[in-house]
Amino acid sequence: MKRKMKLKLLHHHHRHRLIAAVVLASATGVLLLLLLTHWDWMPPFLLITPNSSPLSSPPFSPVPNININWMTQTQNYSTAPSPCPSPSANFDADDDDDLDSTQSPTHTDTDTLVSHIQSFQPQAPLWPSPADQELLIAKRQVEAAPLVSYHPHLYPPLFRNLSIFTRSYQLMEKTLKVYIYQEGDKPIFHTPELKGIYASEGWFMKLLEANKQYTTNDPTRAHLFYLPYSSRRLEYALYEPGSHTILPLSNFVKGYVEMLSTKYPFWNRTRGADHFFVACHDWGPYTTKLHEELRKNTIKALCNADTSEGVFIQGKDVSLPETFIKFPKRPQRDVGGKPVSQRTILVFFAGQMHGRVRPILVQHWGNNRDPEMRIYAQLPKSISRKMSYSQHMKSSKYCICPMGYEVNSPRIVEAIYNGCVPVIIADHFVLPFDEVLNWQEFSVVVLERDIPKLKEILVGISQKQYMDLSMNVKRVQRHFLWHMKPEKYDLFHMLLHSIWFSRLNHIHNYTS
Repeated sequence: MKRKMKLKLLHHHHRHRLIAAVVLASATGVLLLLLLTHWDWMPPFLLITPNSSPLSSPPFSPVPNININWMTQTQNYSTAPSPCPSPSANFDADDDDDLDSTQSPTHTDTDTLVSHIQSFQPQAPLWPSPADQELLIAKRQVEAAPLVSYHPHLYPPLFRNLSIFTRSYQLMEKTLKVYIYQEGDKPIFHTPELKGIYASEGWFMKLLEANKQYTTNDPTRAHLFYLPYSSRRLEYALYEPGSHTILPLSNFVKGYVEMLSTKYPFWNRTRGADHFFVACHDWGPYTTKLHEELRKNTIKALCNADTSEGVFIQGKDVSLPETFIKFPKRPQRDVGGKPVSQRTILVFFAGQMHGRVRPILVQHWGNNRDPEMRIYAQLPKSISRKMSYSQHMKSSKYCICPMGYEVNSPRIVEAIYNGCVPVIIADHFVLPFDEVLNWQEFSVVVLERDIPKLKEILVGISQKQYMDLSMNVKRVQRHFLWHMKPEKYDLFHMLLHSIWFSRLNHIHNYTS
């Protein structure tokens, strides 16, 4: 009887162990199935093996395909606190001369940004890299950004979505590494030009090459690769005056990229999608046309951000602010203007008749047709002797910023520097940092066809609305300033963030 009872107990014991084993096996199978089908749940160490190298070509690891629309989600601040950080301090400014951008069509409809983003689909990398996985992790964290309705240093209404921007910026500071190619002889390469209307490309080059936080000497760690050439110095070195062709410049850029893609594997891995260059010269976009991957895939930070030419790809490329710097040792010398109560001029513009827009502007509003509309083909000497170009901007409520030969104009940033609300007339122009800044809070955009109604549009803006615009111009100044030593949220960091943001947005699951 005892033996039978013992055998019965053993039978029950083994049956329980068998059931437990079956349950454990089933749970393990379910877990493996979840890991195989839901890569978002996998920790990074399961995706990146210790011995993996971006220089080898292992099978491509599946990564989550995140459909991001957060680039254009506008955060509602109607119920949020409205902190008011102190506007940028005013600086003494000397008189300046009239300025002009050289060289085509113009107004950006921000509601179309999503469709532009979706129209660009980069190809899958030839093999994965740890940097790609780090970008994917950062991208998920940006998607899950906590709500930010107050920030001690940033004014929420100036941003499309402050929550997304602040989280992305934090992750950039923590994660981003840029590899700068050392190939290329001076003066075209590694020689920043810090003065004039094309100075933006030079200041970025100077500050990035001197930076330790965001750069790396190890290309296998890089999230981005910088092509350190100057489009302005390219013109100086290779353009033949009077030839009316930039073919030698385009051939030079094509040859440079082909050299890099032959010497290193990094360009070929992504076909240039993780590479970028910064060009403020009007010809910057056009010098890419002979190299298809450079034109289509590379992140182009361009002052000439014209969507009608088929080169600038909105949502991938970055609109670079064109800053006119006259004093490289004191780049903020011209910043500042009169208070609102002393701005006695309603509207001001003076400039050469470049392009199609300015002649129409002067035709309708020039030649003193309306004393409130101070619009001149060129500032007459009889007037400039009493009140300079710079003093006009500092004394005006609205400064007209029409396109020249190309859509971009240094007047936009110049107006911001002088505390004057910019009125932008340039259809097809993507405004600088349009992916993060809410331009309607500190500028007025007028379609070219509405030039005859210009005064009606501006007079229709209430005094309160104007006061808000004016105050926001002062608040946004900090994001358009160059510093000898970069400061948080300044122009250097805003530009670097836009390039980082573009790369972050275009990481996809190419195997799904």
